[in-house]
Amino acid sequence: MPYITVGAENSADIKIHYEDHGSGRPVVLIHGYPLNGNSWERQERVLLAAGHRVITYDRRGFGSSSQPTTGYDYDTFAADLNALLDHLRLDEVALVGFSMGTGEVVRYLGTYGSARVRKGALLGAIPPFLLKTDDNPEGVDGQVFEGIKAAIVADRYAYFKDFLDNFYNVDVLGGTRISDQAWQASFNVAVGASPYATYACVGTWLTDFRADLPEIDIPMLVIHGTEDRILPFNATAARLSALVKDIKVVSVEGGPHNIAWTHPDEVNDALLPFLADW
Repeated sequence: MPYITVGAENSADIKIHYEDHGSGRPVVLIHGYPLNGNSWERQERVLLAAGHRVITYDRRGFGSSSQPTTGYDYDTFAADLNALLDHLRLDEVALVGFSMGTGEVVRYLGTYGSARVRKGALLGAIPPFLLKTDDNPEGVDGQVFEGIKAAIVADRYAYFKDFLDNFYNVDVLGGTRISDQAWQASFNVAVGASPYATYACVGTWLTDFRADLPEIDIPMLVIHGTEDRILPFNATAARLSALVKDIKVVSVEGGPHNIAWTHPDEVNDALLPFLADW
């Protein structure tokens, strides 16, 4: 499997696993918590068929990448992404993120600019700022995240059961848009992630991206489920039109958080024309 080295922790290199397939205009797909690059299978197939080069990778701490106890912040995540783009010498690239991966897209563009990026897409967006503060009343109360961290410490496996039930809105979509087997596959990937990363990443969800968003000067697409229980539409996607110059927001009616799996036709029907209009 291909890897790049992005740092070191004591005696061990920190390596990021990636996959690089196809040819044509490159698209980098950045996965959400607590999954890995394979979670894009319902998009990768159609992107390859449309003539794109498709690159996926596993965030540090997840999938087949190294599991260090350092670097769980969006400046480091964006640096890891930049190292991958450098390694593969990618230009004129589209960055597509889901959930936590939307933070990489926005922080990358806010930090490194758009010189090598043509377009960006956010699925189940975490920006602009999830934490409720005096100047961000639309956010979520901080005690919610303290409860999540406590649940992870108490029983990481039980936490993932509850999280993934709401990730897919299983009580509504189970047996139709999400099978027991697909849910179990996500659970298997989740529990294989670093226990340290599982806990540490919760704090990154509270990153304030409001300074990054006005710096974005490329076309952006947002696709978000109206019934997202993890990152509610009104606290996230609905606010982005006022903060990014060139952005289109597509709502997926009845969609849960992981619309890339449960509503692939709706997602792909929005994403492919956006990427085709180069």
